[in-house]
Amino acid sequence: MDKLQKYAHMPLKQLQNRVWRTYEGGALIDRWKKTTPEIDGSMPEEWIMSAVTARGNNRPEDEGLSLIETEEGTFPLKELINSDLELYLGKTLADKFGTTGVLIKMLDSKERLTVQVHPDKEYARTVFNSEFGKTESWYVLNTREIDGEKSVVYMGFKKHVTREEWKEHFDNQNIQGMLDCLHKIEVKPGDAFMIYGGVPHAIGAGCFLMEVQEPTDYTMRVEKTTPNGLTIGPELIHQGVGEEKMLECFHYDNYTLDEALEAWKITPEVLESSDAFTLRTLFNKKHTNCFGLSELLLDGSHTIKGTSCFYVAVIYSGEGTMVCNGKEYTYSQGDEIFISAAISELTFKSNEASKILLCYPPN
Repeated sequence: MDKLQKYAHMPLKQLQNRVWRTYEGGALIDRWKKTTPEIDGSMPEEWIMSAVTARGNNRPEDEGLSLIETEEGTFPLKELINSDLELYLGKTLADKFGTTGVLIKMLDSKERLTVQVHPDKEYARTVFNSEFGKTESWYVLNTREIDGEKSVVYMGFKKHVTREEWKEHFDNQNIQGMLDCLHKIEVKPGDAFMIYGGVPHAIGAGCFLMEVQEPTDYTMRVEKTTPNGLTIGPELIHQGVGEEKMLECFHYDNYTLDEALEAWKITPEVLESSDAFTLRTLFNKKHTNCFGLSELLLDGSHTIKGTSCFYVAVIYSGEGTMVCNGKEYTYSQGDEIFISAAISELTFKSNEASKILLCYPPN
């Protein structure tokens, strides 16, 4: 085991980790990764620093688990972490969860995703015996028009919606009826939203976003056929708990559009800035204690002090070096880097102006 512990003292880049989903997309992930050709297909998500397997029938057993290449060979991140939980995660997280407590995804939709909901902690505990629900956040990085339609998201029940009406639309598979129950919000790069457990939502076509969330793949879907015509099996509709129980996952609260935006749209705040960098917080403990997300805009150098807790740096654009424990490592656009709790400080130096997304576990 000792041989795996030395990797806690250096920044760790993960290998590409694309995941199958029921919707099509992914071309903007290829563009971000500078991969050609840019293809929309059935692997529209990149899972980052994941210790969670994806749910889906007839899929590879370990799909979704992140892999790290080392001198000793390629290991699942999960295995590195398990070699010394406290060293990699930090004592607090190691004691409380024994895992990262967070899942990060890049998601690019060519078609609208199915209308869905995720469990809050109470539902997850009682129905799935899980300490994690699936509260999540969206940070819109890029958009594209698909068939002349602008990028939108759907979230929250409008004022008129009742549980009875929602169930009726579900029973009749009245998809337009369901969409008409939700607020439709046009999005642009830079928009940020919290999606709490229990809130109905759908990501529209043409959205490329980072999703930081609780580390489960529990999704309750109310559409039995995707917009592209793919039939969704019962296990992906209700995760094995049955349709009645699935409908209980929704919170039947009603909102005007203004109330919905007030509740869930987040305005980034600048934490500190200089000629060399601007550090902004997007999601923090004002919004949730499940995870955090900040953004470092770098044109020079900036040192990040450790907080006895791991974090993840996702390089959205730019390139440069990282100085860690006296050694230099390179970074470039598309890199996904795990920085363990053992690293007390790390300095990013940009050779090219960089946008670095910093993702944090539960606080």
